[in-house]
Amino acid sequence: MRRHLAPALAGRPERSQRSLEISWMQVTTEDGRFDAFIERPAGGNGPAVVVVQEIFGINEDLRATCREFAAQGFVAISPDLFWRSAPRIEMNRLDGEEMQRAFALYQSFDFDRGVRDIAAVVRAARDMTPGHRKVGVTGFCMGGLMAFLAAVRTDVDAAVSYYGGRTEEFVNEAKGVRKPVLVHLAGSDEYMPGEAQAEIRTVLEHQPGFEVHVYPGCSHAFARHKGEHYDKAAAELANRRTYAFLAKNLA
Repeated sequence: MRRHLAPALAGRPERSQRSLEISWMQVTTEDGRFDAFIERPAGGNGPAVVVVQEIFGINEDLRATCREFAAQGFVAISPDLFWRSAPRIEMNRLDGEEMQRAFALYQSFDFDRGVRDIAAVVRAARDMTPGHRKVGVTGFCMGGLMAFLAAVRTDVDAAVSYYGGRTEEFVNEAKGVRKPVLVHLAGSDEYMPGEAQAEIRTVLEHQPGFEVHVYPGCSHAFARHKGEHYDKAAAELANRRTYAFLAKNLA
């Protein structure tokens, strides 16, 4: 294990101090160190998938998602992308106060730095998964956009984006990219109007390696487990597609 990986010792324990040492790692970048939550499969090793947060930090819902990836045989690593302004923040109530805080963090978030943070996690993941050099990235909402940007700007091997708001602003960066990318769009996404979705599909559906699925009638965050707009059937379908896609492209 190289020097840019170290046990994370700060912050609230996850179940126990022993579990903290197992479930968190630190990643070093050019301007500091940040924590990442890690969930391993039963065998301890497998292809790594960087799981990128919504605007609510590495909360209970995101950790549950990491456990689901681990159950599918992946090493799931979720970086704390808000580390510069609110390290280890997590929002679980999603009431008015938390939503206001989350949107403030989102509005001040530096997407370029966030992509560089993800690239650092990808490098770390390659060092910590013996026999599995390929690394994937997936994300939800803000994380969906970050997964898309990681696909077009870094050397990640495959990416999956769930309803990544503002993707249409960056979609032309995908032109010429030759790597597998899966995009899930919510047909009735209140944060991504039909024109934006049409623009995304027009560009990506003609790109080799890109695959786009639309889930009719679904609202934004349809795959968030306890979310107001959770759609069990759509979420399970999207997740099955994701697991199969990543298993194939990270083999």
